[in-house]
Amino acid sequence: MGAALARAAQWTSAGSGHGTLEITPLNESLLNETIKFAENFSTRHPQEAAFVFKEPLEWKTQLDCSVFGVGYEIDGTTVQSEAKGRDGQPLLLLTGSTLKVRSFDQLSHLLSIAVEKKLKETQACLEANRDPIVKILGPEYGTVEGEDMSILHLLDKVKKDDDPETELKMKIFILLNQLDMQLLNSSLKHISQEVRLNPAAVNNEVNLLKHFSGKGEDTVLESLEYTSDYTFSNGCRAPPWRQMHGEICYLIIKPHDTDPLYITCSTSGVFLNGGKLKEKDDIDYERKSDIYKDIVTFLRERSPRFVENMSKQEYSFFKEPASEKYYQHMEIVDAEDSGQSQKPYDYTEKNVYEKMKSSSAKSKSVDSKKLEPSLKWKNIVPSATHSKYFSDKATKKDTEEERRRGIVSQKIKKKTTTISPESAKIQPASKCKTLEKYEEVSESSSETEDDEEQPQRRQEGNTDLPSEYWQIQKLVKYLKGGNPTATVIALCSMKDFNLAQETCQLAIRDVGGLEVLINLLDTEEIKCQIGSLKILKEISQNSLIRHAIADLGGLQIMVKILDTPDKDLKCLAAETIANVARFKRARRTVRQHGGIKRLVGLLECISEGSTTVTPHRAKDFEIARCGALALWSCSKSTKNKEAILKAGGIPLLAKWLKCSHVNILTPVVGTLQECASEQSYRIAIRTEGMIEDLVKNLSSEHEELQMHCASAIFKCAEDKETRDLVRQHGGLQPLSVLLGNSQNKQLLAAVTGAIWKCAISGENVSKFQEYKAIEALVGLLTDQPEEVLVNVVGALGECCQEPINRTIIRKCGGIPPLVKLLTGTDQALLVNVTKAVGACATEPENMMIIDRLDGVRLLWSLLKNPNPDVQASAAWAICPCIENAKDAGEMVRSFVGGLELIVNLLKSKNKEVLASVCAAITNIAKDEENLAVITDHGVVPLLSKLANTNNDKLRRHLAEAVSHCCMWGSNRVTFGETKAVAPLVRYLKSNDPSVHRATAQALYQLSEDPNNCITMHENGVVKLLLAMVGSTDETLQEAAAGCIANIRRLALATEKAKYG
Repeated sequence: MGAALARAAQWTSAGSGHGTLEITPLNESLLNETIKFAENFSTRHPQEAAFVFKEPLEWKTQLDCSVFGVGYEIDGTTVQSEAKGRDGQPLLLLTGSTLKVRSFDQLSHLLSIAVEKKLKETQACLEANRDPIVKILGPEYGTVEGEDMSILHLLDKVKKDDDPETELKMKIFILLNQLDMQLLNSSLKHISQEVRLNPAAVNNEVNLLKHFSGKGEDTVLESLEYTSDYTFSNGCRAPPWRQMHGEICYLIIKPHDTDPLYITCSTSGVFLNGGKLKEKDDIDYERKSDIYKDIVTFLRERSPRFVENMSKQEYSFFKEPASEKYYQHMEIVDAEDSGQSQKPYDYTEKNVYEKMKSSSAKSKSVDSKKLEPSLKWKNIVPSATHSKYFSDKATKKDTEEERRRGIVSQKIKKKTTTISPESAKIQPASKCKTLEKYEEVSESSSETEDDEEQPQRRQEGNTDLPSEYWQIQKLVKYLKGGNPTATVIALCSMKDFNLAQETCQLAIRDVGGLEVLINLLDTEEIKCQIGSLKILKEISQNSLIRHAIADLGGLQIMVKILDTPDKDLKCLAAETIANVARFKRARRTVRQHGGIKRLVGLLECISEGSTTVTPHRAKDFEIARCGALALWSCSKSTKNKEAILKAGGIPLLAKWLKCSHVNILTPVVGTLQECASEQSYRIAIRTEGMIEDLVKNLSSEHEELQMHCASAIFKCAEDKETRDLVRQHGGLQPLSVLLGNSQNKQLLAAVTGAIWKCAISGENVSKFQEYKAIEALVGLLTDQPEEVLVNVVGALGECCQEPINRTIIRKCGGIPPLVKLLTGTDQALLVNVTKAVGACATEPENMMIIDRLDGVRLLWSLLKNPNPDVQASAAWAICPCIENAKDAGEMVRSFVGGLELIVNLLKSKNKEVLASVCAAITNIAKDEENLAVITDHGVVPLLSKLANTNNDKLRRHLAEAVSHCCMWGSNRVTFGETKAVAPLVRYLKSNDPSVHRATAQALYQLSEDPNNCITMHENGVVKLLLAMVGSTDETLQEAAAGCIANIRRLALATEKAKYG
């Protein structure tokens, strides 16, 4: 850890004082990995976590005393942990702003309560303890330069002495060394990918943007100015004390459509700062946004008008992902130094760093080269103003190349006008951009990061390119100028290359081959079309190529090809669409040009009921397979799911689901499981009888097919009818069997998800018990990814509703791993694990284990979680824990600040949180001392505020809480004074019998106060209670009768006092 901080972390130099960690992406990455290590240390290594440090880690904290709760003693501005070392000193001590920590267990807990401040705390700790290993283990373990022999000395000591503490130190030292190596490897990987900005690159980009700025509607910016005119000798304009942080200069940018933007240009990228400070001639240097690779990328993110006006300029603006960061935008171009004459399409993107590396072997220095903008802005109509950026020679070559490209396919008869590369490039930047922005919001919110793929720019140097790169470039030239026969021969020759190799894919793109291949699709020569599609199908596996095909209008042409009678063309077009439609914009393009309806039509190639492959039908089956593949890619969008449904895709998918061929079944089931997230599809899957086929394919030998079937069942089993169908068709047994395949994590996640949802039905739980699924699920509680754990714990939570299963979980040793999962951070997992622990706690034997493992404290600490679902689930779980604990009252009082925390949750706006907290308060109030404490914390007025609710679940638990809280002091009177009585009377009009019972009990307790009796009588309680006196529920009977009796006694007493 010391080595990583010394060698990898980026520190500021601070003269004679201590340096601080720079605010850079690399440092943030290192800090986050350190946090992850420290947070999980106590759960992964409990024995080592209890080790007391040689000296405490000490730093100035930003945390307040109030964040410390259970397990800490608070005295004014001093906080100390209840846990102490052998010397009697607390393992955590906060005095004023100075924090001292002496164990990993306390570090883990500190990070869990720091929440959003954990990054700042970790940074402060590491800045104050530059070599933390010395403080943890002692000076003999400090980080040293050169060969480190400390681990060998430690090993010798372990061999000689049989001392457990020495062995423990050995383990901790190894764990910290592993962290050190992990941090060093991470930093090396980060640095290898990072290209840092320099003053020259920033200056050139600013000058370029100034040429397009000024007054007028078509300019990209109103103005762009430096905050300082003074330039230091190194080219920076930032003050020297900010240059230590890597900052180069500060800019004030005025876009047309937003307020002025104050930005910082630093070596790590461009970001928004805090702007000018009021009444001071200075800047708020703190970073207020993400870091972007250059100014243009930053502006594209911030100003739609900038993007729109940029597309109107006489410059092609190649679209790049807005989230790309930390890459150099400007590049050094030296056409004369290259070994061959370079065309505009021959330029490969190189960053400054790579160019500087190669320049050492050349006679010319970097200073002698021209600094030019990248090809993202390529001048089509050069002017004298821009001559400093574009040489005459390059312009002449551009013109020649355009003329040559304009006649690319004159020898091939075209159905429509030839699409030139230039027009194809400009089209997506102008015409489509507004429509794309408008529809961006409506796409599926369930799409993952994979669907939002961002093509990464590869930097390649000409010296490293293999011979295939240049051979493919020559073939593309033949494609441009040859007749149909020569074109077909060139296509065949190109197909012989290994097109799965990235170099070959990018060679086609770099030389302008994509434009030619897409133009060939729009010809009447079928052989040329087939050859082009075969190549596009292979190279579209590359994300860069996919985006380029979409930009050049290739998808629109492929959609038209789906109408052609030629079966080979249909197959190739559909399969290429399947490859390209892996990102939002491509899927949207397919839908907007009628592609969904055509793709659904490809599934109709076989007559009803005929799904057996015969030789003469093989091509029809291939068409259906390719169509299903394309639909699978497109179905990740909500609007496309609707389009598939409208096009009649459900009956066709149901028909193909009965096929026995895996290569067709896999995309069909893949499409169904994607669409099953929509309620309309879940109903259709059930009514079309597809559940039986999905269950049948769970027994397939192909794991991918099994995974998609299980995933579809997972989504569909939200509905009870579907759960029953899965059981009736024998689907529960194969799901239980698949739990044994713990190597394939994707399959396991789908299977456990299906079991979870199926287990919502009690009948299914009995079957899972019969198939020994409960034992298998318990075995999956450790060493599994979170997506699997969420489902496993969810399934156990449902199974725990049966008493026998709670016993099985205990006997299988499932309770300790469940309690350990309460320390996690995944919100969905916490919701499920609290439910499972709460269900287990209903058994006294299970509760003893949970209490021994400190599970109740962990549940109580989750009440501080910001997620209301976690809060509610934790509160529900606390109820059975209190009911079944041996000395529940004392246990609850042992949690410092616990009662105040749960009372304050009555201020929540979430109905489920309120209902669960009321249920917990009902159980807490059964102990007189605890009732007195929560009364002092103001539980009565808070409960009274909730009385005006229409939610029956909240009404029931609120009434129960009121009933139990009446047992202390003058709480009955206070409930009357805080207007809680009248709303409770209205609860008796509810249709829920459980609300009636709880309300009658509350009213009976409140009726012990005369004023409350008067309020009840005025609100017509007697008539409502009289009807309930005849109820079959004895508890309700007694409470109703008791309340009426109290009201009657008051009336008699009043009459007696009045009339004697």
